[in-house]
Amino acid sequence: MKEIVVLSGKGGTGKTSITACFSALAQNRVVVDADVDAADLHLVLQPRVRMKREFQGGHVAVIDGERCSKCGQCLERCQFNAISENFEVDAVACEGCGVCVHFCPDGAIHFPQRTCGNWFISDTPHGPLVHARLGIAQENSGLLVSLLRKEAKTLAKEKQLDTLIVDGPPGIGCPVIASLSGANAVLIITEPTLSGLHDLQRVADLAAFFKIPAMAAVNKYDINPEVTERIGAYCRAQDIILMGNIPYDRNVTAAMVAQQSLVEFSRGPAAAAVRRLWQDVSYRLYEDPKKAL
Repeated sequence: MKEIVVLSGKGGTGKTSITACFSALAQNRVVVDADVDAADLHLVLQPRVRMKREFQGGHVAVIDGERCSKCGQCLERCQFNAISENFEVDAVACEGCGVCVHFCPDGAIHFPQRTCGNWFISDTPHGPLVHARLGIAQENSGLLVSLLRKEAKTLAKEKQLDTLIVDGPPGIGCPVIASLSGANAVLIITEPTLSGLHDLQRVADLAAFFKIPAMAAVNKYDINPEVTERIGAYCRAQDIILMGNIPYDRNVTAAMVAQQSLVEFSRGPAAAAVRRLWQDVSYRLYEDPKKAL
C-alpha cells in the first residue's frame, strides 16, 4: 500500500480541490480528510455515511458541588482561568491538565474523558472516505488525524485497496505532523506568491525532518510567473520534485459550486493539468523503480 499526503502551508491554495480530483482519478483507493478542524472534502465527494463513531480525546474537570468545600485550592492553581468564583468549570477554557484534580483535598473534582466530535466511514462515488467532524472549540485534532489514518489503513487492507490519499491540514502544527508521519510521499500545493513560497519552505523542511520524499505543484502558476520561477529554483536546490504547474481557471470555482471535482466538471486547462499531475504522481509512487518513494 502507498500513502500520499497532500499538504499546503496555508489554507486556500487549492489542496482540497486537487485531492478531490485525485480521488476521482485514482483506482483502488481510500481517501482521508485529515483536515479535521475545517473538514470540507465531503462537500465535493458527497459521502453517504455508513458508520459513525464518537471521538474522545483529553479530559475535562467537573466539580461536585456537594463534596466541594470551596477551599479555593483549584481556583488558585488553575492556570487557564477555567474555574469561576462559584467553583464551576468552563469546559471550553479547561485544558484538561488535571492539576485541580490532583490538589483537591476533598476529592470533589471528577475528570471524565471529553467527547470532542465524531468520525465516519462513508461511501462516495469514488470509493471509501474516512472523515470526521470536531465539535466547536474542541482540540486533540492531532490524535483524531492519527485515528483516521489508522482506520483508513485497516479499511484498505480489508478491501485490498492499494492507495491511501490523505487531504492534510494546512500549516505545520501537530495535525500536520500526525497526517504525514510514516507516509510514502508528500505533495505540497503552493501558489505563486511570496507567502506561498515561504509556506512551501516550511512544509518542505517538515517533510525533510521526517525523511519523507517531497513533491510540489504550483496552483494558479500563471498569475505571477516571476514567483513561479523562484519556486522552481527553490525546488531544484532542495531536491524537491516539481511535478507540475496548474493554470488559473474559473472552472475551479464553478466545479465547487456544482459540488463536483474539477476533472469531472471540466475539460479545461486546469483539469488537464491536474490529470497530468496525478499521472506523474502515481508513476512516482508505483512505477519508477529508480525513484521509488
